[in-house]
Amino acid sequence: MTNVIESPYQNTEEAAQYLRLMPRTLNNMRWRGEGPIYRKHGGRVFYHIKDLAKWSGQHDSNSNI
Repeated sequence: MTNVIESPYQNTEEAAQYLRLMPRTLNNMRWRGEGPIYRKHGGRVFYHIKDLAKWSGQHDSNSNI
């Protein structure tokens, strides 16, 4: 029996897919100091799913059309 732990941390590719962005876009945003909060674990970049949802929610917009 395998014990699989669901991690709330997403790597750049997974986070980009969640946000429907290209990984390169997310990398560029991080380099410019924009985008969702991220963490580094062992030199690798990870995003917490709650931070992705929060960041996405802050970018809601209404059309005036």
